[in-house]
Formats: sequence, C-alpha cells, structure tokens
Amino acid sequence: MAAYILRRLLLIIPTLLGVLILNFVVVQFVPGGPAEQLLSQLTDRESRVSGGPTGRTLDPKQVAEIKALYGFDKPAPERFWQMLTQFARFDLGKSFFQSKDVWALIKEKLPVSISLGLWTFFISYLIAVPLGVAKAVRAGSRFDFITTLFVLVGYAIPGFVLGVALLVIFGGQLQWFPLRGLTSTNWEALSWGAKATDYLWHITLPVTAMVLGSFAVTAMLTKNAFLEEIRKQYVLTARAKGLSDRQVLWKHMFRNALIPIITGFPAAFIGAFFTGSLLIETLFSLDGLGLLSYESVIRRDYPVVMGTLYLFTLIGLLTKLVSDLCYVWVDPRVKFD
Repeated sequence: MAAYILRRLLLIIPTLLGVLILNFVVVQFVPGGPAEQLLSQLTDRESRVSGGPTGRTLDPKQVAEIKALYGFDKPAPERFWQMLTQFARFDLGKSFFQSKDVWALIKEKLPVSISLGLWTFFISYLIAVPLGVAKAVRAGSRFDFITTLFVLVGYAIPGFVLGVALLVIFGGQLQWFPLRGLTSTNWEALSWGAKATDYLWHITLPVTAMVLGSFAVTAMLTKNAFLEEIRKQYVLTARAKGLSDRQVLWKHMFRNALIPIITGFPAAFIGAFFTGSLLIETLFSLDGLGLLSYESVIRRDYPVVMGTLYLFTLIGLLTKLVSDLCYVWVDPRVKFD
C-alpha cells in the first residue's frame, strides 16, 4: 500500500506538469493578451486626444515598457520556468487587472461557491441514495417507472434553462424569492435568525436549479448497485435462512452496494468547495469561482487562469488518490498489486 501511494504521488508531478505545459502553450497563441489590450486602449486614447486618425502606433519604447510590465519581454521558456518556481512555493501570482493576489481572489470568491456546492452536494446525496434504494427494492413497479421518468427529465433539462424558469415563475411573477445575490443589502443589520432566513431565502432557487440535474446519476448508480447485489448468492443464502427483507437489505447488502457511492464521496465532497457553476452564478448574480474563471479567460488574466488551473488540478489529483484508497477502506478484498 505504501509503495502504491508513493507511486501515485510521484505520478502527480508529470501529470500536473503536462497540464500546465499544454495550457501555457495554448495561451501563447491566443490573440488579445493583456499587453495587446492595453496597447489598443492607449492607441485609441492618444488618437482621441490628438484628434488624429485611429490605429496610430505607439512609440516602440512605450510598447517595450508595456510588455515588460506584464512580463512578456522575456522568452516563453523563461516565463514558464518562473511560473513553475512560483507554483512550487504555492505562490499563484498576482492578477493583471484586479491588483490582488490570486490567493486573495480565490478566498474572496470561495464562500459563494462553497454555499452552492455544499448545499447541492448534501441535498443531492440525501435525495439520491434513499431514492436509489427504493427504486431497487421496487424495481419494475409503477413507482420505479414514475421516478425514473422524473429523474431523467430533471437530468435532461439544463440547469441554466431550469434557473431561468424558476426566476421567471417564482422570482418574477409570484415574487416569492429574490432575483439576485446571496444576501439582502441590509444583511449586516439583521439578527442571527433573520440572517439565516435571508440566506436560505436567496439560496433556494440557484440550489434547486443545480440539484435537479446532479442527483440523477447518483440515484441511478445506487439503484443499479443494489440490483446487482440482490442477484448474488449470499443474498439468496441469507433469505433462505429466514432473514427478513429489511435485515438482508441493511445488514448484508447495504455496505457492498454502496461501494461505488462511498468511493466517489471524497471527490464529490472536496469538489463542492471548489465547484463554480458559471451559468448559475451569472444568472443569479452570484460572484463565485465560476464567474471568476470565465472573466479571467475573457480578459486574458493569465495569472488567475494558470494559478487556479494549477490549484484545482492538484486538488483533483490528490482527491482521486483518496477516492481510490477508499476502495480498500470499504472493501478489504481490493488490492493494489
């Protein structure tokens, strides 16, 4: 086990390096970088001030200073190596446009994404696992058919479309819920009970839009896992000994059937802290990690793009290792030889 963990940890290094190299190379060929944007703005401003034609060129010295300001005066390999040395110290750099460290931006946007991710995660599992068990026990019944239809319809509707419908119906026409934001403008002046109520009032619609599509896979996976266990010999033997269906389900089948669910639990739980849904955050005016990533790509804010990519990729690789180790914790028969 120790050798397996060591090999997996060592494999993280080339995997992470490959992801960074690929994205860094792509960045070099994407037009409209920060230096080009600033040069364009200065050129247009100078043309308006002087009254001359647009598209005038700046002094080469000014162009060199602007490129040096963003670090583009150095060769690409040197910039890449400098970025790697920073990342090795967990220094993610500083945003080009917001005058803040990338760490500060992540910490600033993280609470919104945590709110969406954790509520979506817990509600999805609390609905999906019991529903999957009930569907397996009643496989082929009318309940199974109706719930499958509901689950598939919810999975097929994009979260953004569902969010728009929720906003129009419950936020616009009925005015039961607010249209934007995570809290009200007077949230600081409210009591603790009123703050909790106000927060839940604001979070209901975006979480609903995210949950309806996310629990479908878990529910169907739970159902199929239990159906597979029902057909195994040890279940037939337990029933032949006179055990009730409830005893067979909870004492014999439950642990084995939940192996696929439990092993994916760490990745889903950690992902909830860093989940940013761009469309939902934009629709409900929630300033989270999804919106930060989108704006960084659009504005070519490369330190934010590469810094968040490095951090989230590293967390994803470590979480994948933890998920694989959970197989051994849940089922000791699993060996990583």
